[in-house]
Amino acid sequence: MTTRPGAAYPTLGLHPPAGSTPSRAQTREQLSRATYDLLVIGGGILGISTAWHAAQSGLRVALVDAADFAGATSSASSKLLHGGLRYLQTGAVRLVAENHLERRAVSREVAPHLANPLTFYLPVYKGGPHGAAKLGAGVFAYSALSAFGDGVGHLLSPARARRDVPELRTENLKAVAVYGDGQMNDSRMALMTVRAAVEAGAVVLNHAEVTGLRFTRGRVTGAELKDRLEGTEFGVDARLVLNATGPWVDRLRRMEDPGAAPSVRLSKGAHLVLKRTSPWRAALATPIDKYRITFALPWEDMLLLGTTDEAFEGDPADVAVTERDTAQILDEAAFSVRDRQLDRSLITYAFAGLRVLPGGPGDTSKAKRETVVSEGRGGMLSVAGGKWTTFRHIGRTVVEKLAALPGRPLGEDMEPVSALPGRLPLPGIANPRAVAHRLLVDGPAPGPRMAADTARHLATHYGSLAFDVARLANEDPALAERIHPDAPEVWAQVVYARDHEWAVTVDDVLRRRTTLTVRGLDTEEVRARTRRLLDARR
Repeated sequence: MTTRPGAAYPTLGLHPPAGSTPSRAQTREQLSRATYDLLVIGGGILGISTAWHAAQSGLRVALVDAADFAGATSSASSKLLHGGLRYLQTGAVRLVAENHLERRAVSREVAPHLANPLTFYLPVYKGGPHGAAKLGAGVFAYSALSAFGDGVGHLLSPARARRDVPELRTENLKAVAVYGDGQMNDSRMALMTVRAAVEAGAVVLNHAEVTGLRFTRGRVTGAELKDRLEGTEFGVDARLVLNATGPWVDRLRRMEDPGAAPSVRLSKGAHLVLKRTSPWRAALATPIDKYRITFALPWEDMLLLGTTDEAFEGDPADVAVTERDTAQILDEAAFSVRDRQLDRSLITYAFAGLRVLPGGPGDTSKAKRETVVSEGRGGMLSVAGGKWTTFRHIGRTVVEKLAALPGRPLGEDMEPVSALPGRLPLPGIANPRAVAHRLLVDGPAPGPRMAADTARHLATHYGSLAFDVARLANEDPALAERIHPDAPEVWAQVVYARDHEWAVTVDDVLRRRTTLTVRGLDTEEVRARTRRLLDARR
């Protein structure tokens, strides 16, 4: 998966070099000719993490998704790695401690190049749902459950908080509680986990839709698929099939058993992305009621607002941000954010995802974010739910369940998860500050040096793999140019996404491999040139 040393890309990356990912035709052929131990259907973070750990355990693994990797809910999150402060309200102390453990593992050992710490301010207003004493005690307990690894939760004066967050609304503000958590780019984290799975031996294909399941004597033993981009139909045989399709989990279960009862319910979470009117040195987490919190998060160089939490019963493919969602998010943000930062003209993007929750009655905002595993009458396993923060733990847990299935259909052929290194790092692991420094110091000579914001962007989105991207830019000046003057991304990232990150559509590149769409900078010109570069590989 790494670029061959010295491999050159001709002008505008029109011919992929040795070391690039196989073509779609090659991958389809590979999937069709073998019998896999495990076929994972669904390329969200849950399926990706399971494929990664299953391949590490020695299983022959295939992973397919009808759209792009992390193309739905997994790239529509709040971008947080967090313990879940609100869970303390329900007494879920053990859950918060476990979440913190996973957050620290990901942020410090698994993917420090893709995660960063984030300070949160929790404003306490006169007449709000919680008092200062309660929230002060809450953030102290929260930090204690994290072994004070992010400092000690405490109260802060409104004046001090306003210096760090100039857009903080101070009318009737009594105090500010402070705690620490983490943040990430969810699309990039998911993609690096795909790379990790492939490096462990998994075979992956995006934009490959399941059109039916294969059965042998009543047991699910594979799937029929269709390449949604090229129209080719093919099939995959497997000893065991795992349904990890997220919001579509029950749809695939009904392919196995038309009478299968619903196993999950869905909750929509919408977000808005806005240009920032001033620097933010901390995020805001504002209580709306006893259970809900609205976030205002500095992310990349934008501001992320959200989220909503309401039951969703339509087609998951139709989930979208409505005018009602937009109004709700802005109205709730206005509790703690000044009006000038909430002007609608600052909105660059809006997105919505679907949380997969255990089936049952009750308010979705109070439902536990737990993982549901079930087995159908044809032997297909279905897994859904969970939190982004615990993606590594969920993947390991699912693989442990595979090893312990009745009859041990896979257990004899796999290494126990307990025998694997506890905290396997994702590709590119490195100190992002050191990577950015190297990118700036080791620029081409003669020629212009890389811009500082581009170096930081590459370091925090690729880790040490940023040097491979930089090599493309050094060897072709056209690829060193910015994709858009208002963003740090360069054209070398498009070529790299095409040849090493399974990007085949414009949205794959501009929405998930980069942040151009989220920034509102995916102009027609940018999209057209991106399309030309993608087509050059075919």
